[in-house]
Amino acid sequence: MKLKPIIATIAILSIFSLRAQEISDTSFGKGLINFVAKDSSFSIKFAPRFQVRSNSSWDHDGDQYVSPEHNFIVRRARLKFDGFAYSPKLRYKMELGLSNRDISGANEFNRNTPRYILDAVIMWSFAENWELWAGQTKLPGNVERVVSSANMQLIDRSLLNSRFNIDRDLGIQLRHKTKLGKDFLIKEKLSISQGEGRNVTEGNEGGLQYTARLEFLPFGKFKSKGDYSQSDLKREQKPKLMVGFTYNYNQDAVRERGFAGDYMIRADGTLYETDQTTIFADAMFKYKGFSFMGEYAKRTADDEVATEADGTTPTGDVVLTGNALNLQAGYLFKSNYEIAARYTGTNFESITNRDPERQYTLGVNKFIVGHKLKVQSDISYTTVDGNEDNITFRLGFDIHF
Repeated sequence: MKLKPIIATIAILSIFSLRAQEISDTSFGKGLINFVAKDSSFSIKFAPRFQVRSNSSWDHDGDQYVSPEHNFIVRRARLKFDGFAYSPKLRYKMELGLSNRDISGANEFNRNTPRYILDAVIMWSFAENWELWAGQTKLPGNVERVVSSANMQLIDRSLLNSRFNIDRDLGIQLRHKTKLGKDFLIKEKLSISQGEGRNVTEGNEGGLQYTARLEFLPFGKFKSKGDYSQSDLKREQKPKLMVGFTYNYNQDAVRERGFAGDYMIRADGTLYETDQTTIFADAMFKYKGFSFMGEYAKRTADDEVATEADGTTPTGDVVLTGNALNLQAGYLFKSNYEIAARYTGTNFESITNRDPERQYTLGVNKFIVGHKLKVQSDISYTTVDGNEDNITFRLGFDIHF
């Protein structure tokens, strides 16, 4: 059964059934549907969004850059639902992906089906400053990954994120915040999850995954949750800073990057297991149109090389271990044009047989309705082991209802 047409049909019917006989007082960027039950027993907001990209890439063959490759893609196409159920203290979020990149990754551990579900999580405010989350959603990892793809400063996330992030998983999270004095805010986030990423149906194959994160906001809260949105669209009139530290331990991980990558399958059909540890240190700063984000990531494993059941014969699978640094800054002019730049460097353990990468990116953005409607472009120059490797130019637009 094809699910895409069914999902689209349900969404369209929902829109017409709720809004067919009235003119909505909502506005662009605030959600296509904003509905609250008459008895205030539940609410729902429906907000579709998509991103279209054009990529041109010139690879270096050792002597010169060869003729470019061009492609046009729908990078993301998503349906997002959120609101509260029974009580405003019990919130929920569900997000479905429709683009090929959103749903790819079918394998025997998810019954060879498309991975439509991105988020399916409930969030219960059970006491003052305390929340309990349950379901599938992003882990409290590096800030760049937790920032929504709807709120990015450049066309896409960095090499640090693609190599070392811990992404989404299924489990529970406990979150708390503490205020010290007038402005100083501390946020604590703890998570226990399955450890194999999203949409897994045949788990738990390895052990559990444990994540802890501490965040310090010495100058108080950012406007409109700006610590998890890139670019200073609110033009903070006072300096705002968030510094965060994450520790992640994936016990008996069975995939090359913990939550992602190939499953390390032995010849006898069993899975190779090894403990993986990932740490992050990051910061977000904003002031009067200027924004800065910095990140450091490091992953280690007890045994990087997967072996057969005899403990000596390599399977060919290797855990991706190493470290990375990502620095990104931008300035938003009052005309709502922005210039941004990013440097990313990755280094891998020699056992992985991967060379260090360096990438330099320069971007220009035009915000029409903030992140909800924008045009972005950037150009990146990448080296591998100090040698010229690639130049990529990207252009795209985002539209988020």
